[in-house]
Amino acid sequence: MAASELNEFNSTAYGVSVVIPAYNYARFLPEAIASALAQSYSPLEVIIVDDGSTDETPSVLAKITDSRLRVIRQQNAGLSAARNTGIREATYPFIAFLDADDRWADGFLSVTMSRFRELPDDFAIVATGSQRMTVDGRLVEQPHTLVNPPPILCASDFILLNRMFPSAVVARRSVLLECGGFDTQLRSSEDRDMWIRITTHHRAAHIPQTFAHIRRHGENMSKNAARMRSNTLCVLGKAWHARAVSRWRLLFWSRARAYFEYQSAWTHFSAGHRATALRFLAISFLLHPFFLRPANVGEIPLFRLRALRHFLLRVASSPKLTPVNAHQA
Repeated sequence: MAASELNEFNSTAYGVSVVIPAYNYARFLPEAIASALAQSYSPLEVIIVDDGSTDETPSVLAKITDSRLRVIRQQNAGLSAARNTGIREATYPFIAFLDADDRWADGFLSVTMSRFRELPDDFAIVATGSQRMTVDGRLVEQPHTLVNPPPILCASDFILLNRMFPSAVVARRSVLLECGGFDTQLRSSEDRDMWIRITTHHRAAHIPQTFAHIRRHGENMSKNAARMRSNTLCVLGKAWHARAVSRWRLLFWSRARAYFEYQSAWTHFSAGHRATALRFLAISFLLHPFFLRPANVGEIPLFRLRALRHFLLRVASSPKLTPVNAHQA
């Protein structure tokens, strides 16, 4: 790369503001911050939005003296509001999202920003692959059945399913502001809603290499099956009313709803709501009996029949069926 190109690439026109919303994650936050500050990319700033934490988060942040770190404290307003604060306060034109319990591998920003430099201006998002890790930070082996998203994504891709974790995403700040930020009424699936709204008018690029490590533990917001279902239904409803995909594409919408019911079946089954899970899986089959191209939703052939077999085997070995409402009474 010529010296003039290198200077252009490292100019503020390609600067990145990393937004880390933090609420009572003091035990994970230092690792997230360290992974952001360890990136070789510049110019770079890391914005921590302390969303009214009541744990040791302030004292943890007080020990970090790196000049690239900025801390903003606000009353607790939720994840979406915290991200929106970071977007508003950002100095640079690109926003990289990193959740306080996740981390990046070396090279995340260099790779995503190199891709941005190659793409036309209508690309508003660049994301990488991600890999799960345990609560203590050990990486979990990727499933052999995992199918990577397509290299270029549009609204229909995100309506079918959420293709990426926020911690794997870099986005143009101007487009985030244009879309009005994250929806503060959503308590989950707010990221999927944002990607749909962005890609209704812009495009997203996906890099298959894994750079984001996503921590899985009992406190993850996505563990709440009923809330996930309610919020995702709201997201799909918003996409329908906004005509993110033409309403005349009835086959597409039936496929999207059927896949949502399949995912909802899994989350409810994992939460112990077995009768409800079987009902949602049955609805999925009724809405869209055959997925002729299961790879379009990142699945393998006969994935719903495999799920049904798993559900029935588990029920047979432990026959107690618990309707979801019984847990919420």
